[in-house]
Amino acid sequence: MKKHKIIMTGGGSAGHVTPNLALIPKLKMLGYEIEYIGTKEGIERKIIEGENIRYYPISSGKLRRYFDIKNISDPFKVIKGIFEAKKIIKMQKPDIVFSKGGFVSVPVVLAAYLNKVPVIAHECDITPGLANRLVSPYCKIVCATFPEALNTIKKGKGVVTGNPIRRELFEGSKTKAKEICGFKDEKPVLMIIGGSLGSKVINEAIRAKLQKLMIKYNIIHICGNGNIDKTLEGKNGYKQFDYIKDELPHLLASADIVVSRAGANVIFELLALRKPNLLIPLSAKSSRGDQILNAKSFEKSGYSMVIQEEELTPENLEIKIKELYDDKNKYIKNMNNSNTEKSIDLIVELIEKYRKR
Repeated sequence: MKKHKIIMTGGGSAGHVTPNLALIPKLKMLGYEIEYIGTKEGIERKIIEGENIRYYPISSGKLRRYFDIKNISDPFKVIKGIFEAKKIIKMQKPDIVFSKGGFVSVPVVLAAYLNKVPVIAHECDITPGLANRLVSPYCKIVCATFPEALNTIKKGKGVVTGNPIRRELFEGSKTKAKEICGFKDEKPVLMIIGGSLGSKVINEAIRAKLQKLMIKYNIIHICGNGNIDKTLEGKNGYKQFDYIKDELPHLLASADIVVSRAGANVIFELLALRKPNLLIPLSAKSSRGDQILNAKSFEKSGYSMVIQEEELTPENLEIKIKELYDDKNKYIKNMNNSNTEKSIDLIVELIEKYRKR
């Protein structure tokens, strides 16, 4: 019996890859052959090849809303990427393409459309990213994480599915985390997540108050690639990582409270795992403001405490961490009333519905 084939795409950050990983076990169970198209040097290549999934690299330029000299050359990279992706899709003959966004998705979705292969896209944030805005006319359906996002998806193509959460995140071990981090006592665990690219402002604020925070907490700090502070290596009660993958379920299981950026993937993971959290969204100066809207939605639902980046100081961060820990049971109670378990099934049902027959 011939397997169905799906090509997945999405890249530029880990946030454009991890939801794809969440879908893969269910798709394999249904007999899908899975392949991936991404950039030549993006983080998605390392992640996907680590899953033993066939990976096709293509050219792609970054899509920017601001002036940059590369805005002149990058459109030509996108055009080159369309031809490369079109050739791959024509040869591999997938039944459907699933796009998680990021700039690499634009040439892949357009190539799928030119090859008459149906496409489903997924949008994590309340307002769609530029890539998804460009490709949505060429998609059969756009899956939305937040109900508010339906207002921004045209032609009635939007459907709320939530954000798919990897099953392995629910299988972490606190004991294993303690071994990984080398913690010697039973203090509560504070985890800091700055995103796959790290956050300079969060890193600096945490490290400015590190000695005081370590009196009460063991600290796990995911500080981003190239942001390890070598002077703090080996300090008992503080463990820093540039990026984590296999250890993540264990570290999350051990966390009593979490300080994090407000990307949709991580906040829905924290919600699913019922982790009280303090969100520090990326400022509107550095982004299109999607994390600010994400954080506002979670704050309104009672799932999160929020500090805007412009208001962040080491002193303010220390105060808010104490408030979060003192009120953690209130946030867990609110999160227990959410429904986050059906996203994978809803998205896979749509894949089954729209794939070529």
